[in-house]
Amino acid sequence: MRLGDLTYMNPWWEGKEDYHVRQWERQKIRWWPKWIDRIPLEPFSLNFVLGPRQVGKTTGIKLLIEKLLKENPPESVLYINVEILPDYRELLALLKEFHEMKEKEGIRKGYIFLDEASSLEGWWRGVKPLIDAGLLDNDVITVTGSSSLKVKRDVEMFPGRRGKGKTLEVMPLSFREYTEVMGLKRPELHREKTLKLFDEYLRTGGFPGSLNGLPMDDLLGAYLGEFIRFGKSLEIAREAFYAIIESAPSATSYRALASMTSGYSYKVIQSYVELFQELYILGTAYLKEGNRIMYRREKKFFFRDPLLARLFSAWSGAELREEAIYEWVVQEHLYRKYGEVYYYRNSYEIDAIAENMKVEVKTGKAHRRYPREVVVLESEDVPFFLLELS
Repeated sequence: MRLGDLTYMNPWWEGKEDYHVRQWERQKIRWWPKWIDRIPLEPFSLNFVLGPRQVGKTTGIKLLIEKLLKENPPESVLYINVEILPDYRELLALLKEFHEMKEKEGIRKGYIFLDEASSLEGWWRGVKPLIDAGLLDNDVITVTGSSSLKVKRDVEMFPGRRGKGKTLEVMPLSFREYTEVMGLKRPELHREKTLKLFDEYLRTGGFPGSLNGLPMDDLLGAYLGEFIRFGKSLEIAREAFYAIIESAPSATSYRALASMTSGYSYKVIQSYVELFQELYILGTAYLKEGNRIMYRREKKFFFRDPLLARLFSAWSGAELREEAIYEWVVQEHLYRKYGEVYYYRNSYEIDAIAENMKVEVKTGKAHRRYPREVVVLESEDVPFFLLELS
């Protein structure tokens, strides 16, 4: 494969508009993703942009490219969907050719975007030798991936070789971001409109496609494809999701989840849950007692976006409980703010603990008296708590 074979991925080389930008402009509900402005664009930078499938990483990259093209020649920007490459050697050859083309055209600064790099085993072998040789000193490289653990392991292959680069995580819209996108200013002052928007948020989640009415099957298909690519059985994945959702919002163990399946071992179920975490589908709240984190005790698993909860509930045939989805959205928002979330259980249970904040979510009226420092949320309190948290 030669650089010329990638013209369809880089239509700006021929003065044409990019497909993703054109689709974005046609969307009824669209926004400029804030994470784009956080990507360092000064050489040398090696950036990583991580996040779930169909969260808008590719579209965001294409919007950034359109912005770069206003001040840079088209040939200075290279975009590669790494999924199409057979091996890292192909990537190495393409990057070498891009470097030679820049030198020939007198282009000093280059912008290289490697999309879904985690789909190509050992992709970093196609980049690291060029960095070590100094051939990319005048370039900005941005790598995207949908598998958090895999790409984070790959990041470790570049010790001291990141330059000004950053690692960013792109997630579906938080509820605060959702209200902004939907045009509701000062939502705290509009109670009824905010409650209505929150009901819609629990239905659509924060994925760009779902906000624009795209069918859920598209997103489901993307995740099922990921399961297959990682060598997982769709039938076991279905049963694992069923067990997780049916157990929620109670804490559970891998053994308990396995007992709800057709006889799969707890180690098999654990491996599937860990993949769901790696793909940004699930998060985990561990039991915390004082300053001790009880990793081996029962855990609370939470979906990282309401749409994902509905998606896998429908696919697995599990009943999605209202109290579970309210608790999950609180746990996810706390996790995004503090980078950690736990739960506590003694004579009473606290659903979510993050730093000094303790939160209990009750979809009905709370009958138990909780310690003064515990924030007890009824269902109509939840959206306003999320807004204040953000």
